[in-house]
Amino acid sequence: MSALALLMILTAYLIGSISSAVIICKLFGLDDPRLRGSGNPGTTNVYRLGGWTPALLVLVMDVLKGMLPVWGSYYLGLDPLVLAVVAMATCLGHIYPLYFEFKGGKAVATALGAMFPVAWEMALLLIATWLLVFTVTRVSSLAALITVSLAPIYAYMIKPQYTVPAIMLALLIVWRHRGNIMRLWRGDEVGFRKPKR
Repeated sequence: MSALALLMILTAYLIGSISSAVIICKLFGLDDPRLRGSGNPGTTNVYRLGGWTPALLVLVMDVLKGMLPVWGSYYLGLDPLVLAVVAMATCLGHIYPLYFEFKGGKAVATALGAMFPVAWEMALLLIATWLLVFTVTRVSSLAALITVSLAPIYAYMIKPQYTVPAIMLALLIVWRHRGNIMRLWRGDEVGFRKPKR
């Protein structure tokens, strides 16, 4: 692997380690999302703590931190397998953030952002899938799991060369949701709730 590829992988991890949810919650005077609600520093939990405005800011920041390292690597001409590792490094930074005691989120939005630079059509399909499942079930984790499970199929249909990277990302996200999977299996997963007052 080239020095450039290694540099981009390291950069991706460091960018991914910026915990948008923790930062936004501090700016809005909200509780640390790692200590309240579901304990997950992500968009859904921030919504529960503070409503739409901080939640949308977290979503945008999480998508951007997935997008920027992969976009840079793509335009530097790095091959699809390296792009997959860069994307995973960003997601691992989100899951195990260097600057926040390695206590991070599920990396769904970050993974979605990582797909935009190489296959925006697939990213739009993923957004549509998440919205459809979420609208029907009102369970964010179930929507995320179904969406990422379909990502390799979408990749194969649209840009087959990115099928393996999509599989790698999907496996990472599913693994990160293993607690949610157990709760879904037991039937006690928490659905979408209005923010506390």
